[in-house]
Order: sequence, then structure tokens, then C-alpha cells
Amino acid sequence: MLDPELVKKIRQIQIFTSHAVNADFAGQYESVFKGRGMEFEEVREYVPGDDIRTIDWNVTARAGRPYIKRYVEERELTVMLLVDLSASGAFGTVGRLKNELAAELCAVLAFAAIRSNDKVGLIIFTDEVELFIPPKKGSGHVLRLIRELLGFQIRRKRTNISLALDYLARVIKKKATVFLVSDFMADDFAQTLSLVNRRHDIIAVSVRDPAEMALSSVGLIEFADAETGEAVLIDTSSRTFRKQYEQQHAQQSQRLMSTFRSINVDCISVRTDVSYIQDLVRFFHMRHRRL
Repeated sequence: MLDPELVKKIRQIQIFTSHAVNADFAGQYESVFKGRGMEFEEVREYVPGDDIRTIDWNVTARAGRPYIKRYVEERELTVMLLVDLSASGAFGTVGRLKNELAAELCAVLAFAAIRSNDKVGLIIFTDEVELFIPPKKGSGHVLRLIRELLGFQIRRKRTNISLALDYLARVIKKKATVFLVSDFMADDFAQTLSLVNRRHDIIAVSVRDPAEMALSSVGLIEFADAETGEAVLIDTSSRTFRKQYEQQHAQQSQRLMSTFRSINVDCISVRTDVSYIQDLVRFFHMRHRRL
């Protein structure tokens, strides 16, 4: 039996997404992602008028006459949700946790995908891969993904993004659109992300809470690292400390965005205190202009 509170949350997300994923939103999703890939169909003999850039020189050399590679537009996409549910995501100061925001955003993307007849799969990870659900179609399948995202009990607390990307590369052979959802409080994942992005179209979704960006003056507070358990007492009434805290976060964010740009990975930044729908729409528009 499912916990009644979990059922309530699933139902709330289902109602919200049914309104959020309207015809216009789904159309924007489809214009950006649908049919943008090409898959190999056959090698056939060259006929006058064929584009010479499609000649397969290896087959041509063996056969002694020109052959071309023929491609067709992919009729459906595979969308993978690669979601970090490590302990740092169980944090939120504005009504919902970062992990709850991640689940809701993934639900919107998943319903947009199945509305376009695409398949959706899920990988939940911490510093190990904790759950893999292969991509399938259908609203019942999406509801299962939402249930897992909201109710999954993680075994581990820390984060290993590279390990999750390696696993994705092993289990998903066909090119996929991958939404990597995380707060990216991890190191040393850029090289693996760059390599996997050559096969798949990876979009980073950075999830943040406003308290991670700036502190209010509320006196002495004990801060604990959710993943390591390390605790420290800080004085938030110190203006100097608050300024240093904000500057440190800004520098970390700039380094993260610079990393994504350097390896050609697009990023959507979302926050627990702001509606993410407009962030998604802006991202769709940006992608559409570039295409």
C-alpha cells in the first residue's frame, strides 16, 4: 500500500502537469527535440543526383563503384531522466525541497515527452546507481516514474555524477535526450560528461534553494553537510561573512556554467522559490533559435 501522503503528492503533480503541459508547451518541446536526430537505414548504390557527401568510401572501395549511406529522420525520441537524489537534495527553505522540485520538473518533461509519443526512462543515483527504469511510453509509466522520484528511499548519501553517466552510457545505446538533474555539489565529472555528451544530447538542470545563494541575518546557526555529516557553527549576523558566502556561491556558479559551456552542454537553472515553467519555455526558445 502506498503512503496516503505520497498518493496526495502524486495526484497534485499529475493535476499540475496536466495544466502545465498544454498544447503550446508540448508543441515547443516537439519543435526543439522531435525529429532532430537521424538514424542510419541502409547503404545503397549511388545514382546521379545523390549528395556526394553521403558516399560511403569504405563500401565504395570494396565494391569498386560508389555507394551512399542513407539516413531517415528518427520518428521518436528516447528521453532519459538522470536524477541526483543524494542527501543534499533533501533541503529547502521555501515550501518544498530541492528533490521535490526535481520530481515535479521531471514529471512535466515526462508528460511532454509521452504527449509527443516519445519513450521516457529514469535513473536515480547518489554515489551509486540506485534505480534504473528502462524507457517506455504511456501515462501509467510516467506515474510510476513520479512515484519513484517522490517516494524512493536512498541507500547512500553522497554524489557521484561520473558513475551515473558511465552507467547511462552502458545501458542506453541509442542516442537519447538526457536531462541530468542535480544540484551539482560534486567534483570531477566534466570529462565524463563531455564524453557521454558526444553520443547523447545532455541537458543539465541545476536545482538550487535561495538559502544556498544568500544568507539572512538570523544570528548563530549550526550548518551541517547532509552528505558528510560535518557541522560548523556560523554567525549569520556578520555582514562580512554573508558577503563572503554570497561571493563564494557566485564563483561556484560561474565555474559550473563555464564548465558546461566548455563542453557544449546546455543548462537550465531552477530554484525552489521561483516557477520553473518560464525557465523551461526560455530554454525551448533558445534551443529553437539555435536550431
